[in-house]
Amino acid sequence: MTASAVPLAVRARDVLASEWTKLRSVRSTHWTMLVAVVTPIGLSALVAVTLANTPRNGPPVDPLLPGLLSLEYAVLAVGVLGVLAFSTEYSTGLIRTTFASVPRRRAVLAAKAAVIGAVTLVAGELVAFVSFALVQAVLSGRHLSVSLSHPGVAGAVLATGLLMFVVATMGVGLGAIVRHTAGGIAALVGLIFLPAILGLLPAPWGGRVGRFTLLDAARQVTALHPATNLFAPALSLLVLLSWPAVTLLVAALMITRRDA
Repeated sequence: MTASAVPLAVRARDVLASEWTKLRSVRSTHWTMLVAVVTPIGLSALVAVTLANTPRNGPPVDPLLPGLLSLEYAVLAVGVLGVLAFSTEYSTGLIRTTFASVPRRRAVLAAKAAVIGAVTLVAGELVAFVSFALVQAVLSGRHLSVSLSHPGVAGAVLATGLLMFVVATMGVGLGAIVRHTAGGIAALVGLIFLPAILGLLPAPWGGRVGRFTLLDAARQVTALHPATNLFAPALSLLVLLSWPAVTLLVAALMITRRDA
């Protein structure tokens, strides 16, 4: 049977299986995911302890904030993992073998994004719900906790888990675009944090810029009391998901226009 005669579903399954094998067979993947899971859970508990022991003279404490703050630092690990999915193959020359086996380069991009996205989505939701339970246990001693059944809380916790997926798939796209590990990581850090700095501009410009940034959009969809100067949570979710979508779209356009 020729390659063209193989059903599309079978070819897609084979490409996904190949990318899954590559991902799980590399030792650094296991260490990266361990750091990405353990670090935010520990940090969320530390932030919760700090909040619980801080005198409350200002606005009420957002009991969901520690979970998101801890993830904002851990997402770089999965972002790097996404970059490496392409950059290591370009640096070793393995990408030529990959494209020879799968001539449809966009299929390779889609498979890498799907595999890494699925793994980080599961890990992100695990971290989000474990951190939520731990943080509320800490805050309950000061009567600052909130239950998962409280209106809007379950959706906010689910949205918190999306952050790892968003950054990891952005990393995949940037790895395909830049094709160099250091450059891809630098681009990832720049896209995450530089726009957030612009969000610190004086009013009203800070809010106008901030509503389009990845971190402010993430905070808006995961906050118990969303900010009034940013987009509504539903629209902020679209902004959040547009970051990896645009990155992967650019990668899909460029991956077929350059030599391996």
